[in-house]
Amino acid sequence: MSGPPLTIALPKGRVFEESVALLARAGLPLALPSSSRALRHQQGELALLELRNTDVPIYVDLGVADLGVVGKDILLESGREVYEPLDLGFARCRIALIRPRGAEGPVARVATKYPRFTRSYLEAKGMTAEVIYLSGNIELAAVTGLADAVVDIVQTGETLRANDLCEVEVIAPSSARLIVARASLKLKRQAIRPLIHRLAQLTAATAAAELGVLGYPMDPGRS
Repeated sequence: MSGPPLTIALPKGRVFEESVALLARAGLPLALPSSSRALRHQQGELALLELRNTDVPIYVDLGVADLGVVGKDILLESGREVYEPLDLGFARCRIALIRPRGAEGPVARVATKYPRFTRSYLEAKGMTAEVIYLSGNIELAAVTGLADAVVDIVQTGETLRANDLCEVEVIAPSSARLIVARASLKLKRQAIRPLIHRLAQLTAATAAAELGVLGYPMDPGRS
């Protein structure tokens, strides 16, 4: 790799692994770190920071990391001023308003791990519900009656079906996004701009291949 060193913030877990694989395909000399308790992985001129997903936008916004990968749900909640050039297309899910199946009446209390985003959503809807922050098992709040509804991410919907819950409204889609520190975009543009371009090509090719597998024409000029 030529150019200035880069520091990349990635969330722990599966997204970390998928991000490293994608960045390596885009030309960065990266490999998955050997199992250890290290939270900073130096690989040549590149440094990987292994963080909680909610911390990734903070590290990028404050310039400790030049780049990051994080879910759109986390970005919406964080409110951080970062540049978001690409939807990387993996870790897809959706943020939804969820209630017990058949529930009727007004929503007076909403439980969520996205309090900032949820308050904005409710205000836009003209709703004055109380927002309760929970850090895990959000659906349980609706099951037990702690809240009339919850706002949480949904992937397959299996947890909802198992607990007799349903999506009332899909509020926003979410997937892994590339984010860039605004200062780094200027100071390290010779390294970052080409990387964004290569990632854009890879994600576009993957999206086209997925459409082909699903039976959609890959060439818009063909029927």
